[in-house]
Amino acid sequence: MPDPTSSIADLRKSYERAELNESASQADPLKQFEQWVNEAIAAEVPEPNAMTLATVASDLRPSTRVVLIKGFDARGIVWFTNYGSRKGLELAGNPYAALQFHWVELERVVRIEGVVEKVSDAESDAYFHSRPMDSRIGAWASPQSEVIASRGVLVTNAAKYAAKFLLQPPRPPHWGGYRLKPDHWQFWQGRKSRLHDRLRYTLQSDAIWLRERLAP
Repeated sequence: MPDPTSSIADLRKSYERAELNESASQADPLKQFEQWVNEAIAAEVPEPNAMTLATVASDLRPSTRVVLIKGFDARGIVWFTNYGSRKGLELAGNPYAALQFHWVELERVVRIEGVVEKVSDAESDAYFHSRPMDSRIGAWASPQSEVIASRGVLVTNAAKYAAKFLLQPPRPPHWGGYRLKPDHWQFWQGRKSRLHDRLRYTLQSDAIWLRERLAP
C-alpha cells in the first residue's frame, strides 16, 4: 500500500477566487471583518464562526484550540468557555492572545491580536441562558481540561446536574465570556502564483488604524 504521506509535499492549489486591494478594502478593519464574515455565512462555508485561539502559558509555551465566536463589535471579539480550562488559566496569567479565521472555500484568512478581558456577568448570563439545555448542563458536567477516568464521569455528572437543576440551571461561576480587544489585524486573500494579498491594520490611537500591504 502506498504511503499516504509520501505525496504531501506535492500537494498544490492555485488561489484564484478573489483579490484584496487597498482601494476596495475598508479603512476600518472591523468593517472589513464584518464584510468577510457576512460573505462566509452567505457562501455557507462550514462553521464560518470557528476560530483558532492561541494563548501563551507562564513557561512561554504557546497553545491553540478551536472555539466559536459569539459576537463582535467595536469593543472586540467575544467567545465563551470554562474559566478553569487551560486557555482560561493561561489568559489569567497572560491576557494577550491571537485569533485566526480560515475560510478555506473563500481562500481567506483573518488574523487578530490583542488583549483579552472577561465580559460582564450580565453578558455571560444572557448568553448562557440562550444556550440549549444540554449545553447548559454540559457546562456544569465538564471539568474542562482536567484528567478524568472515563466518559462515564461526564455522563454521571450530566445526570446529577440535570436532576439538581431540572429546567433552571444557573450559569456556573467557572464559566463565562472573554473579549479580545484587537490592536492588530491581518487579512489574507489567496492569489495565483503564491503572490497573495496581505493587508495589515495596526492601531495607532483610539479608533485610528494604519493600513499597510505586506509581502506574502
